[in-house]
Amino acid sequence: MKQDERREYLIKYLLKEKIRFGGYQIPLDKKEQENLLRSLMNVRPPRPISDTFLEIQDAYLKERSKERGITDVTDLKPVQSDPRLYIWQGDITTLRCDAIVDACNSQMLGCFSPMHACIDNSIHTYAGIELRLKMYEIMKKQGHEEEVGQAKITPGYNLPAKYILHTVGPIVQSIVTKEDEDLLARCYRACLKLAEETGVESIAFCCLSTGVFAFPQEQAAKIATTTIKQYLNKNSCIKQVIFNVFQDEDLRIYEELL
Repeated sequence: MKQDERREYLIKYLLKEKIRFGGYQIPLDKKEQENLLRSLMNVRPPRPISDTFLEIQDAYLKERSKERGITDVTDLKPVQSDPRLYIWQGDITTLRCDAIVDACNSQMLGCFSPMHACIDNSIHTYAGIELRLKMYEIMKKQGHEEEVGQAKITPGYNLPAKYILHTVGPIVQSIVTKEDEDLLARCYRACLKLAEETGVESIAFCCLSTGVFAFPQEQAAKIATTTIKQYLNKNSCIKQVIFNVFQDEDLRIYEELL
């Protein structure tokens, strides 16, 4: 089955699931089809799905990963101040390393808003439907929403990364409190501890709690760099920590700090 055929199959399957999309015409344009498929995956609730769908989806997403381009952690260069630390500007879903970190909400099921620009949406899109199903299984077993400052780990599924670490950062209401700072540091420590227990040697962090969670970028970066350095200095087996930035402003901040 060719990539166009896989995409059309996946769209048709998901359209049949969604009664409110009944009679929807599949666009002819490739990009519009990709956006429609992503949107359908974004809104799909965590319920069982056929093995055939997953097999075709996985083949499709593996090929999409190649199309989008993969950056290998071994091709990155560390900062001059510390050979264990890296700064990389790019899409974290295209990075091949042991683990990447997802900034989640307390439901831990991914972003249900179609085509939303958040990292949670992107990670669930390119990992595939298996990720939401796995997180639903984990959260159902836990029996309550995730507390801020904790971490969960799952396979990376169709991402280049082997694992995904999921954490909920603090939401800043008006001004940053001492509790907000402590909780953000706890997120980083929880991810590092769980990664180390899993045997992870390279881990990429996004800018946790910035963006819609309103933690000031520079303050969040200072907490991130300080917390990670302190953790690594305690004989950690983690060899590479990548600070993944997307915006130019975050790149500037991390370059100045490191």
